[in-house]
Amino acid sequence: MRSVANILLVEDNPGDVRLAQETLKEHRLQNALHVVTDGEAALAYLPRQPPYEDAVDPDIMLLDTNLPKVDGFEVLAAMQEDAGLKNLPVVIMTSSHLDVEMLKRYNLPTDCYILKPLTLERYFEAIRCFPHLGLSIVKIAGS
Repeated sequence: MRSVANILLVEDNPGDVRLAQETLKEHRLQNALHVVTDGEAALAYLPRQPPYEDAVDPDIMLLDTNLPKVDGFEVLAAMQEDAGLKNLPVVIMTSSHLDVEMLKRYNLPTDCYILKPLTLERYFEAIRCFPHLGLSIVKIAGS
């Protein structure tokens, strides 16, 4: 098993992106964090469409629900239509319990959800949803 996980963070709030970056850095988590800032970019990144031809396949996606251009719900729905994307583990990041209810109401699959802001504790909550990824994602540098 490799010691670095590729995480795709789909988040338009620069403060939340910075918090995710700082959380990984501060706790010496060995991850490659790739960031796109809207749902349209996420849907281009995942199948490596321009300008993301050199993108790496993510092991997990952290997806905000409230995004410009294409929202997180639409990203999830599009992923379910693509056989190559429907099995990618997705963690929904939301600031509202209403978003969780929307996921249930529209039967949109998600593996896990966490409430924002993304703190270390909430990050680990999300990772625990994926035991098959957990060891690679929480591997600490030097251990």
